[in-house]
Amino acid sequence: MAYKDVYESWKTDPESFWMQAAEAIDWDEKPSRALFDDKAPFYEWYSDGKVNGCYNAVDRHVAAGRGDQVAIIHDSPITDSITKITYAELKDHVASLAGALRAKGVEKGDRVIIYMPMVPEALEAMLACARIGAIHSVVFGGFAAHELAVRIDDAKPKCIIAASCGLEPGRVVHYKPLLDGAVDQAKHKPDFCVIFQREQETATLTEGRDVDWHEFQNGTEPADCVPVEGNHPAYILYTSGTTGAPKGVVRATGGHLVALHWSMKNIYNVDPGDVFWAASDVGWVVGHSYICYAPLVHGNTTIVFEGKPVGTPDAGTFWRVIEQHKVKSFFTAPTAFRAVKREDPRGEYLKKYDLSGLKAIYLAGERADPDTIEWTQKMTGKPVYDHWWQTETGWTIAGMPAGIEALPVKIGSPTVAMPGYDIQILDDAGHPVAPGTLGAIAIKLPLPPGTLPTLWNAEDRFRKSYLDHFPGYYETGDAGMVDEDGYVWIMARTDDVINVAGHRLSTGGMEEVLASHPDVAECAVIGVSDELKGQLPVGFVCLTKGVDRPHDEITAECVKLVRDQIGPVAAFKLAVVVDRLPKTRSGKILRATMVKIADSQDFKMPATIDDPAILDEIRDALQTLGLAK
Repeated sequence: MAYKDVYESWKTDPESFWMQAAEAIDWDEKPSRALFDDKAPFYEWYSDGKVNGCYNAVDRHVAAGRGDQVAIIHDSPITDSITKITYAELKDHVASLAGALRAKGVEKGDRVIIYMPMVPEALEAMLACARIGAIHSVVFGGFAAHELAVRIDDAKPKCIIAASCGLEPGRVVHYKPLLDGAVDQAKHKPDFCVIFQREQETATLTEGRDVDWHEFQNGTEPADCVPVEGNHPAYILYTSGTTGAPKGVVRATGGHLVALHWSMKNIYNVDPGDVFWAASDVGWVVGHSYICYAPLVHGNTTIVFEGKPVGTPDAGTFWRVIEQHKVKSFFTAPTAFRAVKREDPRGEYLKKYDLSGLKAIYLAGERADPDTIEWTQKMTGKPVYDHWWQTETGWTIAGMPAGIEALPVKIGSPTVAMPGYDIQILDDAGHPVAPGTLGAIAIKLPLPPGTLPTLWNAEDRFRKSYLDHFPGYYETGDAGMVDEDGYVWIMARTDDVINVAGHRLSTGGMEEVLASHPDVAECAVIGVSDELKGQLPVGFVCLTKGVDRPHDEITAECVKLVRDQIGPVAAFKLAVVVDRLPKTRSGKILRATMVKIADSQDFKMPATIDDPAILDEIRDALQTLGLAK
């Protein structure tokens, strides 16, 4: 079937479509139907089925005779080590940890916070929770004590599983003091903490509360899988809220398994046994969906990578991993390739490696600018597919259905809507707009399986954040358009659409133009307040390694480029060269924080910021432009 046929088959009979997709999952009790809409707009999927996430990710492959297949490859250039774990070994590890948790009183419905770096034990902890029906909440390793404390108070975990440390290039990140500080600050206290001691640092255990990972499991009975209802939460994942308080996105077990399994072949075009690599972190949604659950549920080999795109040891590390482990499908953020391009613009490192086994590269996490896509295509000779989704949705909203049909790529578009997503572009009053018109991107309810049914203990906030603005729709918070061919274009977050003298303009469109400048490695455009025009765009550009020209020449060329390609209507006159842009650890540029600095407003330090010192550099750069008083 062609993509249009598949999408139409969903639209014509969504119930049959999702019941058929559910056949790929092993159920203890099959659901009587797919959609449960009696609590609308709080829709649920497969609610009366019984299923276990760990069984589907691990045990069933062992039972099918594939226990000797490698399930997890841990590749850590930081420690110069590679470890491989088969499905049979993974089953033993997970059953042992689950048994120890159960013996210590962790039961179905209890929450467990996981605070770990990129090690296989992080996945084992997630799967051990799923095995006994506990609800895990992974917090990015190295998060500040206060942010961890906020999550402890919201999730109220019975247990916290943590590592002694994380590793960054050239430094050890001490997790245990952060954990201790968080538990001290939190009103809720966990019953106990399990500490995985890494070779690089042995943490001091707190007597009466902390237990060593290995000693904890000694002498306990391995746990069997506990069937849970299809609507039972698999996990809570906190995403930053605009008000500062994190939002606990809930992921229900049944729909999560069905949607992720469907995506592996239809979107990422891999077959069971193939090696799949998502270069993300278990603390982010990509790590949940495409490092842990989807590849394992589908029977793939997944890579847990502890390193960076550059500096561990060089800009060739991605290519080395792809060649060495025979990666078939590779998924990362555009910012990773921008870092590689900046260090190695001519692809010298790439020439050392054989990428013949790689079939496609997938980008997500932020808008993929055409320049980055074109550079990656040119250097690798591989198809590069942008795709768009969110922490809330858990899997692709719009993407390339490569396993169904390789559609023509339109650079700058994440291609087309996936089954389950009825994407609409709305004006401010909630009315659909004509193709090619910029507006707010919304998805007609119900959302498909695998997406968030609600927020943890915050139904009112769920309504307010996603449902109230456009009744009958899920509000994505993104702005863009759909063209005549049905291709989706994500131009910016809704608050990144700026109003210049009454003209609604996308900062993403201006960034595309700046990124096309030969000396620009990456860039960001923000809208700052202006008494006359309402808002004015300001561009920040980082230069490619080795560029040695006067900065004012380059910024003048950037201003001219935007005026030539977007027009004087953009009123683009301000651009500045900076060494780096403020980002989250997952690579998203902190544009909203930059706007507040430019407008001299107070702001809360973002919990996910990679390096707070960069904000001082941004303030200095803005002051040279006469902003950020």
